[in-house]
Amino acid sequence: MLHKATLFLCVLFTTLACAQTKPTSRTLTGTVRDAQDFTPLSGVALQIKGTQIGTTTDSQGRYQLIINDSLKTAVIVSFIGYISKEIKPKSFSTGIDVLLHPDSRALNEVVVTGYGKQQRKSIMGIASSPTVAYEMTVPPSFPRSDNNTEDYSPIREDGFRDVRQQPVTTFSADVDRAAYTNVRRFLNMGQLPPKDAIRVEEMINYFRYELPQPTSKDPVSITTELTESPFNPGLQLLRIGLQARTIPTDNLPPANLTFLIDVSGSMNAHNKLPLVKMAMNELVNQLRPSDRVSIVVYAGAAGLVLPPTPGNKVERIREAINGLEAGGSTAGGAGIQLAYKTAREHLLKGGNNRVILASDGDFNVGVSLNGDLERLIEKERESGVFLSVLGFGMGNYKDSKLESLADKGNGNYAYIDNAQEARKVFGQEFGGTLFTVAKDVKLQLEFNPRFVQGYRLIGYENRQLNNEDFTNDKKDAGDLGSGHSVTALYELIPTGFTSSYLPNTTNDLKYQKTADLVTTPGTRDERLTLKVRYKNPDDSQSQLLTHIHTAAPVPLGNTSDDCRFATAVAGFGLVLRESEYRGKATYGTMAALARNAFGSDPDGYRRELVRLVEVAGGLPSK
Repeated sequence: MLHKATLFLCVLFTTLACAQTKPTSRTLTGTVRDAQDFTPLSGVALQIKGTQIGTTTDSQGRYQLIINDSLKTAVIVSFIGYISKEIKPKSFSTGIDVLLHPDSRALNEVVVTGYGKQQRKSIMGIASSPTVAYEMTVPPSFPRSDNNTEDYSPIREDGFRDVRQQPVTTFSADVDRAAYTNVRRFLNMGQLPPKDAIRVEEMINYFRYELPQPTSKDPVSITTELTESPFNPGLQLLRIGLQARTIPTDNLPPANLTFLIDVSGSMNAHNKLPLVKMAMNELVNQLRPSDRVSIVVYAGAAGLVLPPTPGNKVERIREAINGLEAGGSTAGGAGIQLAYKTAREHLLKGGNNRVILASDGDFNVGVSLNGDLERLIEKERESGVFLSVLGFGMGNYKDSKLESLADKGNGNYAYIDNAQEARKVFGQEFGGTLFTVAKDVKLQLEFNPRFVQGYRLIGYENRQLNNEDFTNDKKDAGDLGSGHSVTALYELIPTGFTSSYLPNTTNDLKYQKTADLVTTPGTRDERLTLKVRYKNPDDSQSQLLTHIHTAAPVPLGNTSDDCRFATAVAGFGLVLRESEYRGKATYGTMAALARNAFGSDPDGYRRELVRLVEVAGGLPSK
């Protein structure tokens, strides 16, 4: 008896001692600014010295970093072109702002030691004649080239098409935005992204544009602007804008959300599973009692961590989220099957039924091949359950696989590179990210040869459709969420203008009329007709919208801020890709164009774009 009592007391004292010595944590917050002009700096890396734990500042220079009170080391604050700074533990408080000083040596000459070979290049476009090279090291969490197994689908740019031969062009709407944040991640690491990672349409559509809300029963409005091309003198630029109806969060139908979380060993990094958990916690803040949340995880096998739980059971949901840990191989196919099964069993008729996949895409067990996974997703989407795909991480990131799954699953695709992006996707854009108002949205344009002799769609290479697909309601296309907008740009060769992009191929046609421009009565002033097909979320039959553009082109300076800014983003993408169609576009001209088109930019994202353009301009070409 005495022995048992003694043992009990030992256990009790040990427990109390552990409880007293258990380190507590707190969240360090603040803003990082330029020490000279106090401009907020986005993309600054903050990392606990000697660990893989860190974060980056958002578009307004703000950061959040969880630290232990027992921390004996420092937090390193580093940014390309600036002198790194260490914050010592004694200076920690609940909030601390940081001023970084530009490094003249780094601005003049930098040796970038990330992906690829070491090369010297002036940064931010500042030229001088330095005598000493300064090496800016990549933080230890950034992968070196010999460890990089990231995978991207090849992009093959389309050339100009002759209106006399192909007057009609058809493509699918796209609201994916992953490419922009992925490009941002590379540039913030001091590296140019792979060319196949640069999907120009996703860069354009990352930003919000002020388009008119639909005024009819249709859930989509259409806007067009025609102007001069800043890329190729003499050519024109057509901007198309689709705006989906914004539904207030309180009026959204109840949601049946099934999180599908990759907890395999490849997710064991600070910018993977911890960031996933933060993103999920952001979403919890938006849930209503009528919503239901389930959590399925997969590593070597798949399992149900949280059965369908009402949105007001916040603590129960957070406990399941925060208890996730990474380890094991990746049975992605099994996880997808279990997630859809869970979603189907609790399907809400007329509700928002969606699987949310969070992964680095590195599936390697069970159903893992792209074709098998795509067929699995295509089969599952018939159940009425939509799919959102969220990409995380670097080094082994499988962009090609995740983008394909989102396309096949009637869903959208985003890449989350930092805490700010997690808040943006699941906080600010909750409705658009998770609730579809129009599905299978297709666009078809017919150009009038009286005004247009050639055209090229900028981007959307993997979204183009056959013209006969436009009226085929069985053909899958992109979806629009509440408040989402889609912007597309066409570069046009006006009739009568000679361009090397469009060799004369029609003069010798025998049966086609090429000399006389025959027009249907009443259409003489029509430059193009735009048709849009969409389905309501619960319908299988599409509806048709028609928009005719008759206005002549106006100078670029007379267009809207949105048109000029979207044009600048497109030009940035073309230069970054080293596109053969970039013409006279440069980093400098695109930065200047964007800088004069900020418009309403409350979150600073447009200003961030200019900073990224300047960073790209200072990096060595591959």
